[in-house]
Amino acid sequence: MSLLDYLIPFVVALGLLILVHELGHYLVARWCGVKVLRFSIGFGKPLIARQYGPDRTEWVLAALPLGGYVKMLDEREGEVPAADLHRAFNRQSVWRRFAIVAAGPLANFLLAIALYWGIFVVGSDELRPRVALTETTSPAQSAGVREGDLILAIDDEPVRSWQDLRWVLLRHALDSRQVVLRVRTLDEVETFRTLDLRGVEIDDGSVDLIAQVGLRPWRPFIPAVIGRVVPGGVADRAGVRPGDTVVAIDGAPVDSWSDMVAKVREAAGREQVFLLAREGVNLQLAMVPEEASEGGQRFGRIGVGVAEPVQGGLSMFAEVRYGVGEGLAKAVRQTWETSVLSLQMIGRMITGEVSWKNLSGPVTIADYAGQSAQLGLGHYIKFLALISISLGVLNLLPIPVLDGGHLLYYVIEIIKGGPVPERVMEIGQQVGLALLIMLMAFAFFNDINRLISG
Repeated sequence: MSLLDYLIPFVVALGLLILVHELGHYLVARWCGVKVLRFSIGFGKPLIARQYGPDRTEWVLAALPLGGYVKMLDEREGEVPAADLHRAFNRQSVWRRFAIVAAGPLANFLLAIALYWGIFVVGSDELRPRVALTETTSPAQSAGVREGDLILAIDDEPVRSWQDLRWVLLRHALDSRQVVLRVRTLDEVETFRTLDLRGVEIDDGSVDLIAQVGLRPWRPFIPAVIGRVVPGGVADRAGVRPGDTVVAIDGAPVDSWSDMVAKVREAAGREQVFLLAREGVNLQLAMVPEEASEGGQRFGRIGVGVAEPVQGGLSMFAEVRYGVGEGLAKAVRQTWETSVLSLQMIGRMITGEVSWKNLSGPVTIADYAGQSAQLGLGHYIKFLALISISLGVLNLLPIPVLDGGHLLYYVIEIIKGGPVPERVMEIGQQVGLALLIMLMAFAFFNDINRLISG
């Protein structure tokens, strides 16, 4: 993947989420009768500026696209004509000001619900939650989980995909408790397994949660039978035919298709001797895997495709789809649970229970944007929903400068019956800005560290 494969999905995602967030502020401000002077996507020097609407609101696209703002008429920021005083933000009731500020994060949550709802109703091909064991001593092995078990539910919560499995296990791992798995074995027998998650740690993300549990996606056995030969490729030139079975490479037995692929990938530019079985006759062919690259990694290939067994891919994937009402309910629940989980993770980082290495910056987000876009539209939409929730949660944190800081001031104003003193707000803004800069610096540091460590 090139830099643009990451940059374009990142910019599109960031632009959309900022637009929706600021539209929330803008629409509620207009509904409350507040005059909006400027609607800006980005900060700094305006690249494009146009005036539209009855109030001649200035719509701006600025040079630094890492945020945006809605500038409203306000006596604290300049002189306001007497005729427009009733439309100034600072003249509105505390409840109206609260609604205008809260509308931005709320818009992000509503966007996430809409995106999830669309994906759930349209449906998508998902990896089944059928599991295999990664090691002999693990929580999964102790629970009696067997190779090929299909997980149907965790504590009566239905699990329909591998992504569902990861999500539910993550939530329960934070509670450090035992859960009951309802599974269907390869023999089509339904039974229960008790999985102990008390020893599973949510650390810096270097070890996958499901790997800690001792699970990995189950894969059916696929023999090393050639199903397709690329015309003009290495295998085609060497005389390989569809239906040939790879028995050994350089004298080492080949147990499966994945075993053969691994051996070929490691031998780019180096001659290998293949022992093939063809219609009951063994023959040897010498081939030099050609070098290819993907994601900066080099590997060898000979130009063949697998002969998919009848049971193969069909047993690994399934279409997951919900009805309109059920899909909406699941979208709301998914958005709520993700928001709560985000707050729990932030709380555990503050208390030291979870490493601050989990904090990610724009580089990591761009990486995820590019990877999800490469996987397909459905995965990219889920990524957008997740980032939209994160943006909503972040803006609700009670940090001055952010929306949550302003909402905190309004709550205090409601309780004490008067506005927070200007001096207190100024100090709060300075502290909040310093804290925000520190968090951004830490996130950038984590990004750079991930790049260096791979």
